[in-house]
Amino acid sequence: MWRDRWFALGIVGAIVSCLACLTPAVVIALGAIGLGAWTGRLDAILLSVLVAFLALAAYRYWVGRRPTS
Repeated sequence: MWRDRWFALGIVGAIVSCLACLTPAVVIALGAIGLGAWTGRLDAILLSVLVAFLALAAYRYWVGRRPTS
C-alpha cells in the first residue's frame, strides 16, 4: 500500500488550516491570550498556510505517482 507521510501532512494541514479559517475560535483564543491585534491579519496568514499545505500535498502526490526508472 502506498503511504507517504509528507502527503498525509499536507492533507491534514490543509484541513486544519481550512477549519481555522472557518471558525471564530481562533479570534477568541488570540483575544484571550492578549494577541487580539493579530486578528486583523489572521486571514492572510491562514490563507497562505492553506496554500502551502495544498502545494505540499500536490507535490508529494505528483512525486509518488510518477513512474520510476
